Amino acid sequence: MRRDQVTDTCRANSATSRKRRVLTPNDLKHLVVDEDHELIYCYVPKVACTNWKRLMMVLTGRGKYSDPMEIPANEAHVSANLKTLNQYSIPEINHRLKSYMKFLFVREPFERLVSAYRNKFTQKYNTSFHKRYGTKIIKRQRKNATQEALRKGDDVKFEEFVAYLIDPHTQREEPFNEHWQTVYSLCHPCLIHYDLVGKYETLEEDSNYVLQLAGVGSYLKFPTYAKSTRTTDEMTTEFFQNISSAHQTQLYEVYKLDFLMFNYSVPSYLKLE
Repeated sequence: MRRDQVTDTCRANSATSRKRRVLTPNDLKHLVVDEDHELIYCYVPKVACTNWKRLMMVLTGRGKYSDPMEIPANEAHVSANLKTLNQYSIPEINHRLKSYMKFLFVREPFERLVSAYRNKFTQKYNTSFHKRYGTKIIKRQRKNATQEALRKGDDVKFEEFVAYLIDPHTQREEPFNEHWQTVYSLCHPCLIHYDLVGKYETLEEDSNYVLQLAGVGSYLKFPTYAKSTRTTDEMTTEFFQNISSAHQTQLYEVYKLDFLMFNYSVPSYLKLE
């Protein structure tokens, strides 16, 4: 059903959009390849991608690791530790897209967005994000910003973040950062036919099903963890309280395909125009 939902949304969308795109190697940077088990995993930041990258390191490590949780989180995000599909030749890419089992994990788009905001803009240690994006957001969205705020960029408000995302200038200037880019743009589900669509809401069950299909379910399980800091629906509702209905409507437009494609209904807290 999840696969059909993607296909139907793609079909409806291609009827209205005129651009027929062809995949380029640049589109494949998020597709992690495991040759030993013939798997391709498209990672979506803020959807358990650290744990899935850890699992992929165990799967591709040929015995180097056995317990995914012994791999430090920062280690899982070192790009050299995993091979992505854009590193192959065109014939090799086509062969793998045809014959490997392809999967991705998705999450309610606004919950994922709030998770990204909390992680990147409210944690003191994320200075690279504050410098790279925070300063830009404050400069554009905050009237009478202090010199300190413009220099540090470490106190971006959620409203300012939303205003930045819906600003046409932002999208013209550069692609969204992967932490808030749409799943549609990261994983190209209309051009790549995924065999499995896992959901954050049923993360453990879906992940273990993937591992079972990959033939490793007997000795590999998805790490169970109860993260106390996890972004919930209640938190997301809170964050959206201060967003004007005009901005909510524009933001929904940006993430609309992710909502439709992965069967997430319009959140009840939205005041759409």
